Amino acid sequence: MTAGVGPPSVIRSSVRSSVGRRTCPWRPLRGLPRAGSPPDFADERRRSRSTPRTVGRAAKARTREVAVRRRRSVSGLVVAVTGAANGIGLETAGRFARAGAHVALGDLDGAAARSAAQGLGGRAFGVELDVTDTASFSAFLDEVETRLGPLDVLVNNAGVMWVGPFREEPEHVARRQVEVNLLGAMRGVRLAAPGMVARGRGCILTVASAASIVSPPGESTYAATKHGIHGYLKGVRRELRGTGVDICVVLPTVVDTALAAGTKTGGVPLLRPADVAAAVVSTVGRPRFEVFVPGRVQALGAATGLLPRGLRDVVERLLVPDQILAVRTGDDARRGYESGHFG
Repeated sequence: MTAGVGPPSVIRSSVRSSVGRRTCPWRPLRGLPRAGSPPDFADERRRSRSTPRTVGRAAKARTREVAVRRRRSVSGLVVAVTGAANGIGLETAGRFARAGAHVALGDLDGAAARSAAQGLGGRAFGVELDVTDTASFSAFLDEVETRLGPLDVLVNNAGVMWVGPFREEPEHVARRQVEVNLLGAMRGVRLAAPGMVARGRGCILTVASAASIVSPPGESTYAATKHGIHGYLKGVRRELRGTGVDICVVLPTVVDTALAAGTKTGGVPLLRPADVAAAVVSTVGRPRFEVFVPGRVQALGAATGLLPRGLRDVVERLLVPDQILAVRTGDDARRGYESGHFG
């Protein structure tokens, strides 16, 4: 017996008292081969093949669970929509109402907004709203909270567009687009955000355009306003991080509305207002900053951006329509729209 080491019975007693169970502290780790036994290489190969698939399935399941948890119902939410008497705005208001939200419709044409709201039923109501006037916008939001309760969602949808060569664009027409598309949406953010921040929740969603990313010939000022609001919202989103208020922007391509009358779609299909409305409601239910409609436009734009400048120009000419050529046909619907919105 080695000097300084007690008999086996003493060792076993010591182990039991220190470990608290009848086990040997030197037992091999579970799963390792016993001493003297050959390693099971076939088992190791099976384990290496199955583990990545198992981990991958588990990761996908966790991702789905997180997405479901983050998706919230819009039922019961108080929603205000600007430019809501027709087109995308009306379709969006209707979709929210059918989902159980309480909806307010604001539009420069107050009579049309009230008529549209009656068609939605429930607690929906419509009022006159001029997004270029702070007093009008404030009164609209105050009436929403008085009649429906604290505002949960503001949809900045009001917009106007003139199409033609930049040299021929009257100054008052350019100014009107900036006032409605850019300053009007900014005004909505500034007026709605403080109450939402105080309550610790809310969503401000702006319907912008794919022209926030590209600039079709013939829509230079319109594209400038959409680039501008996109950049503004990026900054505001960072300022509101951690407040519980979501800033979102939906970027559709050409939509079949009066605003786009006479224009061409280029390399993408013509959207319906319902397509954009579905994206708006879905985004409020699961907020993301940027949502392109159709979704593949985002990937297409990213891929195009990686091309050399010369090749990129060729691809953009194929995908992005030249609206100057489109409106030279003298479309009556186009002329009627611009006459009604710009005088």
